[in-house]
Amino acid sequence: MVDGYMQESEVENLDEREREIELIRNIIKTRRELKNVDKNFEYAQDDLVDYYIYEMKANQAKLNYLIKLAKTKGITVDMINDIKYRFSTDEEVG
Repeated sequence: MVDGYMQESEVENLDEREREIELIRNIIKTRRELKNVDKNFEYAQDDLVDYYIYEMKANQAKLNYLIKLAKTKGITVDMINDIKYRFSTDEEVG
């Protein structure tokens, strides 16, 4: 993995269940990034205001795409919450 994102060739080698888990992890990560950008925006001044607006729009567009993709795969909120719990405990251990 490079900078938290899997390269396309690595994703192609995953089975369908692993792809779904990776999609859910990306949704969780993008939500977290969107929350962080929103917090930073609250304290932004001058040119950083425009930067954080751009970041919010980009992260929101990415999140919308990932959620739409998850819906087409039949991934539910319960599945996302389950993976979110496992993902957060993995980060604490690792």
